[in-house]
Amino acid sequence: MEKHPMERVKKGDTVVVLAGKNKGKQGQVLRVVNKKGRVFVERVNMIKKHQKPNQQSSQGGIIEKEASIDASNVAPVCPKCKKGVRIGFKRHDDGKKVRVCRKCGEELDK
Repeated sequence: MEKHPMERVKKGDTVVVLAGKNKGKQGQVLRVVNKKGRVFVERVNMIKKHQKPNQQSSQGGIIEKEASIDASNVAPVCPKCKKGVRIGFKRHDDGKKVRVCRKCGEELDK
């Protein structure tokens, strides 16, 4: 049985993009969409949106913002290895489940 990809990537993680036009870029996860299995990464997959003026922003125009990217196309960056790694899971004695780097065994959860 395959693990759900959202268990591996969380908001605030530093990730590296593995595939697509933004391959190799690093950024922080801004938002996670669990149902669709997608993440929003800071300064990655930028799109231009044509926005009309409204109550919140009286200035209309073309704004740049991040679009979502599939969670399978990103890998968390290990603080020790300093590169994108696969994730494993380990349980502590108190029953808490933490994410660990498969290469060096370093914990990713603080």
